[in-house]
Amino acid sequence: MQNPTLKPDQILEASIDAAGKKAQSGWITLAVLGFLAGAFIAFAAEGSNMAAFNLLAAAGTFGLGRALAGAMFAVGLMLVILCGGELFTGNVLMIGGVIRRRVRVRSMLRNWAIVYVCNFAGALFIAWLMSETGLFHSGGDMLGAVTVKIATAKTGLAWHSALILGLLCNWLVCLAVWLSYATGSMAGKMLGIFVPIWLFVTSGFEHSVANMYYIPAGLFAKADPAFTGMALDNGVSQSALDALSWGSFVTSNLIPVTIGNIIGGAVFVSMAYLLAYRGTAGK
Repeated sequence: MQNPTLKPDQILEASIDAAGKKAQSGWITLAVLGFLAGAFIAFAAEGSNMAAFNLLAAAGTFGLGRALAGAMFAVGLMLVILCGGELFTGNVLMIGGVIRRRVRVRSMLRNWAIVYVCNFAGALFIAWLMSETGLFHSGGDMLGAVTVKIATAKTGLAWHSALILGLLCNWLVCLAVWLSYATGSMAGKMLGIFVPIWLFVTSGFEHSVANMYYIPAGLFAKADPAFTGMALDNGVSQSALDALSWGSFVTSNLIPVTIGNIIGGAVFVSMAYLLAYRGTAGK
């Protein structure tokens, strides 16, 4: 028997049902699945860097590098949804359950807080492990240099730019999650996830959980003079390098990107479809 494909109003109901289940999850479940999801996104981030670092390093092939990185990065959300994980950016869709009065605000915020912290722990763990593997020396130290370059670009964003880039990112990420609800087919879920994620990475938008890998990995790589020297030779300014720190990671990137991610998913996906289908609730 073929798996039915849900219509948009039915996807809305499925997302609200999922929000109710997420709100009831115990903290140990959320912590373990949050850690795993952070690690899955970090695996996607490091893999996309490994696949595309030579293309990303040169201005003439930068767009192609973005496209290749995006194709690789989509694996991260596939792992989260198909293998099981709790990802903060996708859980922004829980706002629909709150508006429908199926989820308490307190329960949603509890979920977000536990998942966010554990996403961070999972991504940071993979960033540290990568720094210990020696793989940043790949390509004659170019992977390490590009890792530093990516981190400095992210911490060098203007606050409002980081917020808007976060908004645009999670609009697409939540649409990828949205599409995954549309079918019970694994192949259908993978395709639905792949296209919006490929688009967001190729576009250069900002994902808070991905940045929990990208920027710490750059900070770890910054400790090696070989990587910083090559990064300086490849367009990174000394001032941008000096500004790359744990403090700038949080204040210049993580905070505005997270706020943007919440707005993008909550307003432009969940609330938008609730408004569009306000007369079909529960049908």
